[in-house]
Amino acid sequence: MIKIFRSWFTKGKNRIERRLDKSKDTMTFEPMFGASNIQYEVCDKVHSIACGGIGAIHLLARRIGLIDAIDQQLHKLKIHMPYHESDHVLNIAYNALCGGTCLQDIELRRNDANFLDALGARRIPDPTTSGDFCRRFTAADVETLINVFNDTRRRVWAKQPKDFFDCAIIDMDGTITETTGSCKQGMNIAYNGVWGYHPLVLSLANTGEVLSVVNRSGNRPSHENAAREVDRSLMVCFQGGFRKVLLRGDTDFSQTEHLDGWDILPRVRFIFGFNAVPKLVKIADALPKKAWRPLKRPARYQVKTRPRQRPSKVKDRIVKERKFDTLRLQSEEVAEFTYRPVACRKAYRMVVIRKNITKEKGEKALFDEIRYFFYYVA
Repeated sequence: MIKIFRSWFTKGKNRIERRLDKSKDTMTFEPMFGASNIQYEVCDKVHSIACGGIGAIHLLARRIGLIDAIDQQLHKLKIHMPYHESDHVLNIAYNALCGGTCLQDIELRRNDANFLDALGARRIPDPTTSGDFCRRFTAADVETLINVFNDTRRRVWAKQPKDFFDCAIIDMDGTITETTGSCKQGMNIAYNGVWGYHPLVLSLANTGEVLSVVNRSGNRPSHENAAREVDRSLMVCFQGGFRKVLLRGDTDFSQTEHLDGWDILPRVRFIFGFNAVPKLVKIADALPKKAWRPLKRPARYQVKTRPRQRPSKVKDRIVKERKFDTLRLQSEEVAEFTYRPVACRKAYRMVVIRKNITKEKGEKALFDEIRYFFYYVA
């Protein structure tokens, strides 16, 4: 950061801290909101923009080489009259960054002269043109674009400090994306009755950036094609300089046929949930008492000042008054054992959490229930 900019930001931060300082408060006879003579000035040469950072984002995309990489590797247009491939890709991305939820919202950006000036563009593609560009894409083109992004992100990672590369944490999950259309190709009804898609998302938990996205029909399972995308993300992280990688996923991603392949990689670890099938529950029930120990979860945050007095729980009072069924967690214990899935050649460490849950109805405790949660850890 330029030294003068750092000085500006520091002064601005100090000024707001002085204004928020409660130690200088005194008794007043007038409301704090005291503005009475506000004047607005209009100038033909000075304009404002709601998404003020869009120019900086575009400058960043240019400096890290993303724009040039898209035009060099993605070829979908025979002639450029006047738009290039990068114009179309960035137009859709910037629309989402500025709060757009569909291609039709691009029309708002097209009619915003300040937005166009921030990008240095005479005009941008309209929603119809953007839709036509999207329909030209094949699966190979999507992979090309993902590879462009991965090559660019590795150049950005290269500027990070050494401790950034200690361990990459890759999270994987599916997300139901609803659509209001009825003519969209590939849409289907999901398990929860929602019409739409079920894309697979792999993200880097360290930074929150998306490493891979695979769009799928709404009725597809969460783990479908996940192993292939995991291998691609592992390659990206190792080529980017990470020394270790930790894979995380819920029970849908405990793909036992792939665990051996990931386990033989010395720099890869994983934590996957596993369904509480009867065989595992039987093993957990048979564990000796000394195998269990209390599970101590760290606090979600630390109080930096002093704890506040907790208010009464209105929700609990209403639940008891109306005698709703309630599940209350009484205790948690953890144990572990080794277990070899059918599709694996070796046994893995299985961590099990035992939760003691009481079912209540109003003020009465009906019965206690034991629930198990299993996790593969390697």
